[in-house]
Amino acid sequence: MDVVGAKNSVLKLMAAALLAEGRTTITNCPRILDVPLMGDVLRSLGCEVAVDGDVVVIDVPAELNPEADYRSVSRLRASVCVLGPLVARCRRAVVPLPGGDAIGSRPLDMHQAGLRLLGARSEISHGCVVAEADGPGVALRGAQVWLDFPSVGATENILMASVFAEGTTVIDNAAREPEIVDLVRMLQEMGAKISGGGTSTLTVHGGAELTPTTHRVIGDRIVGATWAFASVITSGDVTVQGVDPHHLDLVLDKLMQAGATVEPVGEGFRVVGSGRPRSVDWVTLPYPGFATDLQPMAIALSAVSDGTSMITENVFEGRFRFVEEMVRLGADARTDGHHAVVRGVERLSSAPVWASDIRAGAGLVLAGLVADGETEVWDVAHIDRGYPLFVENLTALGGDIRRVNAPPVR
Repeated sequence: MDVVGAKNSVLKLMAAALLAEGRTTITNCPRILDVPLMGDVLRSLGCEVAVDGDVVVIDVPAELNPEADYRSVSRLRASVCVLGPLVARCRRAVVPLPGGDAIGSRPLDMHQAGLRLLGARSEISHGCVVAEADGPGVALRGAQVWLDFPSVGATENILMASVFAEGTTVIDNAAREPEIVDLVRMLQEMGAKISGGGTSTLTVHGGAELTPTTHRVIGDRIVGATWAFASVITSGDVTVQGVDPHHLDLVLDKLMQAGATVEPVGEGFRVVGSGRPRSVDWVTLPYPGFATDLQPMAIALSAVSDGTSMITENVFEGRFRFVEEMVRLGADARTDGHHAVVRGVERLSSAPVWASDIRAGAGLVLAGLVADGETEVWDVAHIDRGYPLFVENLTALGGDIRRVNAPPVR
């Protein structure tokens, strides 16, 4: 199974294109709904955006509109990442509070605090994040920024705002995700002076003149891991190409603990499930910990494992609404605060279930593959935002799955 570019990277790279006037080209882009949605956000800022297969071409004007369109921003959470580039380029940004998946509170406090340390004024006004670095005595200046939590979004916004700041910015307790490293590499290609990508400390020497670039998106580790979980859940044999297996070291190790065989193959890995998996405990943490995006897949695996698993959610409290839908499928599961206890059963039972977000939808489909009878998963438009050709790829792997047009369940 070939995996293309990462959803959690491409949208931020598209925002980074705002930092340089001219044409930026991004390749290996996933064919998912969120890419054209992000294109709409950039168009509202004055850019021309063309999406052609796995290539996105962004023409950035000399003068940007610093106020993002509400209707475009409200459709995806990642749109908030235009905040940093707009403050850097325009010295002013007005970004409506973003929409996105229903997985819990994701406040913008750290984004704003970081921008304030860089010298910008920032507030929430009339449903928008407003940041300004213009006026007498106001300018973006390098600063020491400490993040209370290694937030991916805050790291990205502060990083992109700081490339034009005067002096040096140091971001401590920065997010370390491979997608952050991908963003750093693209910014370096554009001319930014950044060091520390992949570590908890990013150092930015501001004031560089940036130029457009052509950049290839890294492979989507979350999609690759989803196919790995599918193999273990169904006792299958799946080879994933296009994803660096080192980005999934912890995940693949856990799947081996569950009884799978894992081996590197070319530019990817092979996962072979053998019989009923063993129960494993899972704890979501910032990278290099276990990704919260894979928590639904871990619960689906635990639901059919031999033994009892505890799943601890430390990132997004709302993700456990997925457990309610798994119970509909016959899972023996309960939640208590940010813990879920799942006692594996030999077989799940089919039922209509509801996808509350991208990853919940994928997890429910994987669970449906090992449920007796026919399982209906509703609101699957969520899945289209994160998984290109989801039905076609699962079918190619041997899954009995089809898409049916129907009105939303809620």
